Amino acid sequence: MESLSLFPATLTLIAANVLASLYAWLNPAFLMANVFDIAAIREKREWHRLVTSGFLHLNTFHLFINMFVLFQFGAVVETTIGTAGFLIVYAASLLGGNLWALLENFRTPTYRALGASGAVSGVVFSFCLFAPLTLLWIFFILPLPAFVFAVLFIVISTILAQRENRMFGHEAHIGGALAGVLATIAVEPASLSYFASQVSSFFGGG
Repeated sequence: MESLSLFPATLTLIAANVLASLYAWLNPAFLMANVFDIAAIREKREWHRLVTSGFLHLNTFHLFINMFVLFQFGAVVETTIGTAGFLIVYAASLLGGNLWALLENFRTPTYRALGASGAVSGVVFSFCLFAPLTLLWIFFILPLPAFVFAVLFIVISTILAQRENRMFGHEAHIGGALAGVLATIAVEPASLSYFASQVSSFFGGG
């Protein structure tokens, strides 16, 4: 139990996502009033959706995947840069992801999305700065260095963002990941030089 106290923000965010999602599933009106909705944001100035949509999920599988990844990577990031630093990274990733999605889809009033994946993407990319050579298992089959995974993640998210009739915010993945990197560097500037040195050593650099 003592180890859990090392990452209280991660556990609190997981609890908040679970409770908010459960409540939304039981109250469809609440769900529709808080999802990421271009028309509502653009025409009604319902800016709260940029935040609230990041705590709602489509179903149990969507929720489980995001919370599982948040627990795995959030715990490491929070113990590395501290609770305050982690919260800065998470908040920046959540807002950065949804702002990116807003810009990408500003002229598509029917666009809607929900989920914590933008914020979670930022946390994962923050982890990649501190551990770029750590092997991440893709679908428990293919092991890739974290920095390679990060590149593929951006590429795949960019491709998926072009699909129509999607409910998951792939644009938010991109914006969240980039915001997470920038926020991490702001909180811990040495992370950038460490990342560069590790990747350089991977390719045989000095």
